[in-house]
Amino acid sequence: MVSPEAGRHAIILFAHGARDPQWAEPFRRIREQVSMMSPELRVELAFLELMTPDLPQCVHDLVRDGVRQMTLVPLFMAQGGHLKKDLPPMVRELETAHAGLRIRVTPAIGESAPLLSAIASWVVQQAS
Repeated sequence: MVSPEAGRHAIILFAHGARDPQWAEPFRRIREQVSMMSPELRVELAFLELMTPDLPQCVHDLVRDGVRQMTLVPLFMAQGGHLKKDLPPMVRELETAHAGLRIRVTPAIGESAPLLSAIASWVVQQAS
């Protein structure tokens, strides 16, 4: 049985966004896989720009549904300007706007050693 507290925590997969709607398909597949692996958690996908929902809308919807703890996972390969300069004030504003809200931001997914190893292995396989 899922505890009532489980519904109060969500994961937000945060991607850049693009004009081409097909660009987001790999991120939607990641969202589906995370949801299947952790059915007790709500898993959403939000975008920095050009696609919806953007981060403020995603957070607003989650808060409206009673979520008070969020883990934001940047699906970026590196900590560039968006993650260093744009994201921190966005998160502060969202936490200020929604009393009791806590958003924990993880490192960029590209900083994950196992992910980088998997990518390197895939690259080597393509050369075979």
